[in-house]
Amino acid sequence: MRIAILTREFPPDIYGGAGVHVDYLVRDLRTLVDVDVHAFGADRDGAKGHVPDPELADANAALQTLSVDLSMVAALGDAQILHSHTWYANMAGHIGKLLASVPHVVTAHSLEPRRPWKAEQLGGGYRVSSWAEKTAYEAADAVIAVSDGMRADILACYPELDPATVHVIRNGIDTQIYQPVPERDFLVAAGVDLSAPIVAFVGRITRQKGVGHLIKAAHQFTPGTQLVLCAGAPDTPEIAEEIAAAVAKLQASRPGVFWLNGMLTLPQVLQVLSAADVFACPSVYEPLGIVNLEAMACHAAVVASDVGGIPEVVNDGETGLLVHYDAATPEAFEATFAAAVNALVAEPQRAKEMGLAGRARAVESFSWNAVAETTVALYRSLL
Repeated sequence: MRIAILTREFPPDIYGGAGVHVDYLVRDLRTLVDVDVHAFGADRDGAKGHVPDPELADANAALQTLSVDLSMVAALGDAQILHSHTWYANMAGHIGKLLASVPHVVTAHSLEPRRPWKAEQLGGGYRVSSWAEKTAYEAADAVIAVSDGMRADILACYPELDPATVHVIRNGIDTQIYQPVPERDFLVAAGVDLSAPIVAFVGRITRQKGVGHLIKAAHQFTPGTQLVLCAGAPDTPEIAEEIAAAVAKLQASRPGVFWLNGMLTLPQVLQVLSAADVFACPSVYEPLGIVNLEAMACHAAVVASDVGGIPEVVNDGETGLLVHYDAATPEAFEATFAAAVNALVAEPQRAKEMGLAGRARAVESFSWNAVAETTVALYRSLL
């Protein structure tokens, strides 16, 4: 069986959870079936690259994306199953299905109707991305949701879908890669005090990740608590400026605030997660939240919002603490988030026990091998 994976991100060009998902899924799929990967960008080891039509260099980014999708379709060859990831590649799967009469599988990493802030980044292109996603989902032979919460969201956003076509296959984690490491030189070089409590955040600068809420919450952290922000890849110049101003204000009000701007290497991320007493995930929208699994696998207790699939990963009171998010009351969310962080900082033994329980949960309940095997079984059911 030959599978074509259609994706925006593929190593080394990974900036978000969808890219992490595709990277590890493909590794295990290739032990079971033949896999061709088509990704945005240049050709690279393990993937055929596709770039926008140069005639569209000055066009809206959504139109450039559609030109990449057409390039992918033209290169599909004899693939028997098309599997697309994110709206960026969904239309390649949809058109490929129409052209070659082969099944199209979509993995839902997020949903455009749940991300209205994308209009800041894409302008009118957000309406194009929404159309592309809706069209592909409603015509797909199968839709994979990465959590039960995501499945409910999919059916709410696209009620025309047959519920029988929407399958839950949760994200996984490689706990041989994500595990505690002893090195701390990266943090020491940044000026972090290893003897003081560390709260860490790792994620993109986007409305979805709630980094603005975290920065406001940090004003209420117990004195002496450090915040290590590993935040980069802003969606827009405007949000980049907004976060920079918020971080500067926080740094002026208290010591121990470190913004490690930009995309970190894996060894650097492992250091941050391994050193963290608390990992903070204040997302306002999160289909599952691989980053929480990564933190748990590195022995970090998690304080997270209770949105989307996060409660399916973080066991409240066992591997971390969940904080209710309500968009109508952001100040209350920020205060409660800070209180949860402070509670774990005040009880380091409890935080340590949650970190140990988190790793055990990651090892026992989330495996990329199981994800790949379940995905291949779904492929076979469509042929």
